[in-house]
Amino acid sequence: MSGRSWNNLTLHPMDKETAINQTDPRAGYLAHKEEIDVAIARVLASGRYILGAEVEAFDAEFAEFLDARYSIGVASGTDALELALRACGIRPGDVVLTVSHTAVATVAAIERCGGFPVFVDVDPRTFTLDPEALEMTLETDLPGLAKAVVPVHLYGHPADMPAIRDIARRYDLFVIEDCAQAHGAAIDNQKVGTWGDIAAFSFYPTKNLGAVGDGGSIVTNNEHLARSAHQLRQYGWKTRYVSDSIGYNSRLDEIQAAILRVKLKYLASATQQRQQIAATYKALLSDVDICLPSSHNDVTHVYHQFVIQHQDRDLLRSYLGQHNIATLIHYPLPVHLQPAFSHLAKDLPKTERLAKTILSLPMHPGLSESNLEHITSTMINWLNEEKTILA
Repeated sequence: MSGRSWNNLTLHPMDKETAINQTDPRAGYLAHKEEIDVAIARVLASGRYILGAEVEAFDAEFAEFLDARYSIGVASGTDALELALRACGIRPGDVVLTVSHTAVATVAAIERCGGFPVFVDVDPRTFTLDPEALEMTLETDLPGLAKAVVPVHLYGHPADMPAIRDIARRYDLFVIEDCAQAHGAAIDNQKVGTWGDIAAFSFYPTKNLGAVGDGGSIVTNNEHLARSAHQLRQYGWKTRYVSDSIGYNSRLDEIQAAILRVKLKYLASATQQRQQIAATYKALLSDVDICLPSSHNDVTHVYHQFVIQHQDRDLLRSYLGQHNIATLIHYPLPVHLQPAFSHLAKDLPKTERLAKTILSLPMHPGLSESNLEHITSTMINWLNEEKTILA
């Protein structure tokens, strides 16, 4: 049977329904279908669809989950980051440091509020912002010019927040955490989103805590920043229909909030499933020539993605696709090398090397033990074939 295209891969010979997905947001809905359907029906019957009781309750519950004072629901993770930047006073021309090894949304949010992104290289072990590179950039390239730093907690692994926060304090920088891929991740049991001045979360359907559409949250312990973010999400209103400042229309809707309230109750158990899947991957691939993800001892990794590295990544990915295993590359081209951001070009050797070797294996709570055995045995078969060819 000939192969066919699906998710940019050629799959053989099974139907796409029986392939192993790289991620599966539908499974997240089906796992709690009855409760989610009840929650949606409750919103529809209420007649209140924007900024009602569900958003208010979710904001309180998400803040409690993070052990934070404030959570403000907004329309998307990108909006959450942009409004967090604006709440910190980022204005046109202000320099904001971040990484290029990230989803383009991180940089888009900075540019949307007029900030000027300056890239810092990453730690290749954690894929996150390298504090030493941050300090070097501040000392040599930007003396006195930077206003904020946006560390990205990538793939579910926290950036080195104690070190980054210490540097930020010495250079008088706002710390704005991008937590889009790290719901529940922690350092020394303190969850990300509470280390900096303010943080942004995404609830895109594939996230560890995902809605069935776009959604996001701004999180902070700072009352002034919370008040500012609260006004920014709805036209700068303190009182309805009266704008005290220039604001925006970025509101988490009631249906998404109701769904997130259901899924938040199960986030801890879903995270444990992801961690067990990661442990199984590591055990089954421990003796083969693949670079596996690592984490520091004081870190709680929530495995939004399970990202391996191999010098022949593209060949491996093609082979897995031929065996009905979908993979993705997060991310194939660093932001500073993308055409739209050519004006931000910079030499980032570690970031550029990673882009050539990283591969995201299937990672979601719906994966079964047999799925993992099939994925890993297929990888081992390919590696053995490669050794035979090279010999």
